[in-house]
Amino acid sequence: MDLNKLSPREYNEYVKRKAAPSPTGKNLVWAFCTGGGICLIGQALTDFYRGRGLDEAMAGTAVSVTLIAVTALLTGIGVFDLIAKRAGAGTLVPITGFANAVVAPAMEFKHEGLVTGTSAKIFTVAGPVLTFGISASVVYGLILWLSRVV
Repeated sequence: MDLNKLSPREYNEYVKRKAAPSPTGKNLVWAFCTGGGICLIGQALTDFYRGRGLDEAMAGTAVSVTLIAVTALLTGIGVFDLIAKRAGAGTLVPITGFANAVVAPAMEFKHEGLVTGTSAKIFTVAGPVLTFGISASVVYGLILWLSRVV
């Protein structure tokens, strides 16, 4: 079957026949358990760092650095993708999802070299998130400032 010769309607029917229904319930449970597990690990790390004498703020920083480093390492060796394939959205807990979004494109394009590959592609996924997040915070900050001035 030549997919290029199908009309849009025929192509949509073809896709519907081939697409398997997603097991939504199972996916929700896996995402919940994985995300909860990551958060549980974060809390255990917080307790660990607090037990080593760090205050709450420094323990939080240490937990963030640890989770980012572990996620980057697991992404680099290909394990995080296996976890994400099984767990789905559960791995999108902000700190681990962001670390994966930075490291994965860098790993994908490392064969193109340090500058044109890794460095140029490292923020292809996370870059727009950073750009719009920072821009939105500036706009909201200006609105807040103007509302206090007026």
